[in-house]
Amino acid sequence: MAEQTHVLFVEDDDVIREATQLALERDGFAVTAMPDGLSGLESFRANRPDIALLDVMVPGLDGVSLCRRIRDESTVPVIMLSARADSIDVVLGLEAGADDYVTKPFDGAVLVARIRAVLRRFGHASGSTSGAAAEGHSPVAGGVLVFGDGDLEIDTEGMEVRRGGTPVALTPTEMRLLLEFSSAPGTVLSRDKLLERVWDYGWGGDTRVVDVHVQRLRTKIGQDRIETVRGFGYKLKA
Repeated sequence: MAEQTHVLFVEDDDVIREATQLALERDGFAVTAMPDGLSGLESFRANRPDIALLDVMVPGLDGVSLCRRIRDESTVPVIMLSARADSIDVVLGLEAGADDYVTKPFDGAVLVARIRAVLRRFGHASGSTSGAAAEGHSPVAGGVLVFGDGDLEIDTEGMEVRRGGTPVALTPTEMRLLLEFSSAPGTVLSRDKLLERVWDYGWGGDTRVVDVHVQRLRTKIGQDRIETVRGFGYKLKA
């Protein structure tokens, strides 16, 4: 029997917290639910969950700040929950290091699907589904890829990146994004294609997720390394 995936869920609304916890547990997840950011941080440090679901507007330590604190300590996947799709909080959460977000009110099946999609990218078992690794896209064969006269090196077997010989710390989502770009340097990849390949979206998604992650990746590997092709997408300079 597959080990249960442990979810940390931080939500201050009692009804939403209890209902969501029950729904996730029915789908095979082990859930620790906390009502505020400070208790959520304490639980994270004590239990080291497989994934964190963080509501943006929680007392004590808001969800964005909590995400930032978690990201300082871990690459564990984080999904932000926001009451408004057009809220600046969505972008702030992604900039803080979140891997995805879900808009409230949400359907339980949609939330579970998004959790499992994130976990597949990170190589975790998801709920009652056995098998850790996904059937995900594997764009690059083994070896070390070199770009920019040796300035950028990508070890596709060791999952390591170096810039100017110095290791670069990437989250798993950022690494998958870079692997997609490095699989076809000089080729424009649309936001929709990146959503499908990196975020495992079988449906339309918010392209802000892509844009923010590309910007985060640029700050780590060089602002001019990934080029924006206006109206089409992005490409890695060969």
